[in-house]
Amino acid sequence: NVAVQLALLGHESHYFGAVGKDANGQRTIDGLAANGVRIENVQQKPGHTAFTDIDILPSGERVFAFEDFGVCAGYWPTPEELAVLKGMDHVHLGWIDDGGALRKELAAAGVSVSQDVTVNTDPANLGVAGLAVAFGSAGEDDARAETMLARLIAEGARLGVVTRGAKGASAMNGNSRVTVGIEPIEIVDTTGAGDSFIAGFLSAYLTGLDLSTCLEEGRKIAARTCGHLGGFPQGLQA
Repeated sequence: NVAVQLALLGHESHYFGAVGKDANGQRTIDGLAANGVRIENVQQKPGHTAFTDIDILPSGERVFAFEDFGVCAGYWPTPEELAVLKGMDHVHLGWIDDGGALRKELAAAGVSVSQDVTVNTDPANLGVAGLAVAFGSAGEDDARAETMLARLIAEGARLGVVTRGAKGASAMNGNSRVTVGIEPIEIVDTTGAGDSFIAGFLSAYLTGLDLSTCLEEGRKIAARTCGHLGGFPQGLQA
């Protein structure tokens, strides 16, 4: 979702990861390419592509019924792919079960790296040291949001960004703290809203805009995603 949304916003976007040698894997590759994402570094492996079964409530909120990471489990870029990653302007990490190894290697090489720390529940994979931007989700609890922001900075992220449900989103970089609220919208499906927020935020952040504008851009792209099914516009799949 992040890769596609960044491509739709006009950025040169590459996807690094693994899919299975199955119909879902090919569908994933085709969907990325159709939306302008570079796919030459997608690994196709024997086995099945990761999938998530999601139930959508009448409110548009989601219930994750089942998740299987398939061939994504244990993913690591090849030496050639790693060299390409180290030449990128920015790398965003999603779910990866490497104990933080890729984050640390890229950060040590001077690459600007961000990561969504809410997509993995294993503490071994949740470090933030060296991240340019650490994204988290705290819900509407004020104390939890404040604690999360402070922890992200204290543990080594240069910038912490926390989404807060109906209370908007906040960002803190050690020198300043900014919060933006939400704008009322009609929700169809919230799937991919968090990823879309990240893409909108990063799009503004990487062009040097201030934190308030970055949060507002994230909010705008997330709101747009909530207006349709799925993390980006796409046809229904059987």
